[in-house]
Amino acid sequence: MSLSSFASVPVLVTGGAGFIGSHLVDALLAQGAKVRVLDDLSMGRRENLAHCVDKIDFIVGDMRDREMSKRACEGIEIVFHQAALGSVPRSLETPDATLSVNLNGSSILFTAARDAKVKRIVYASSSSVYGDSQIMPKKEGTEGKPLSPYAVSKAMVEQLADVFARCFGMEFLGLRYFNVYGPRQDPEGQYAAVIPRFFAACAQGKQPVIFGDGQQSRDFTYVGDVVRGNLLAAQAPKDACGSVYNIGAQGSITVKDLANTIIRLSGRKLEPKYVDARNGDVRHSQADATRAFEAFGFQAETTMEDGLRVTRDAYLKGGAA
Repeated sequence: MSLSSFASVPVLVTGGAGFIGSHLVDALLAQGAKVRVLDDLSMGRRENLAHCVDKIDFIVGDMRDREMSKRACEGIEIVFHQAALGSVPRSLETPDATLSVNLNGSSILFTAARDAKVKRIVYASSSSVYGDSQIMPKKEGTEGKPLSPYAVSKAMVEQLADVFARCFGMEFLGLRYFNVYGPRQDPEGQYAAVIPRFFAACAQGKQPVIFGDGQQSRDFTYVGDVVRGNLLAAQAPKDACGSVYNIGAQGSITVKDLANTIIRLSGRKLEPKYVDARNGDVRHSQADATRAFEAFGFQAETTMEDGLRVTRDAYLKGGAA
């Protein structure tokens, strides 16, 4: 399925000042959409939207505020729900905060969307819902037990969306992201994702730190492919609604090999540093995105090497690309 125009379509992007959300905002503006953003800036950054803030309706607020969510959904046709409190380690430290934002916040947002008669909600889920399942590649319907409060929160949002769809006749499509990376991903802080952390370490001439033995593997998916998956899902046939879909590159690389690749691309002569493994981390993850391709034509197009080069160049320019 090819993308058609979003010209003049009123859309809401929750978490639109964040890493993935801001790239989605850019793509929607390029398609001619009328874009509104709701973001409390706890995870997102104003800088991510500085280049287009005069072209959007930017609401700074928390989706858990019922009046804020109501205001954000008024007159909206499609909601791209990206807002969440991410990070498995963070969820292990403060489970209540993760569940409050991800589950309670989504419930309030979905209710506001129902009352505003929003046509469709495309929401972000996560590969973490596969938990302790040993089946590879990961395929919808093969979920195991969640390994973290973050995974629980995402699994419960999927269930919540299913209930809203069945009870209120709403259109939902859930997208299970697999380790998204790219420009604007924050390299700072204890909860930073692995790729920006590795690039930041190499830029400073420091050893990239690997948790565990480095043999754990991931399906790293470039943010541009994830954005295209969202746009395709928003235009998918109605019979694709009411389900969740893997959005991944359908490949895998060990964290050790990833570190060595980033070291090479950074032009450094470094060796990774190994420290104790973290609780809650999945050992191996790789997407089977067949259902997303069959339902709305999604297929990742960016190779790991190309995606990492673009990401490297963006960080050299300050990460704002």
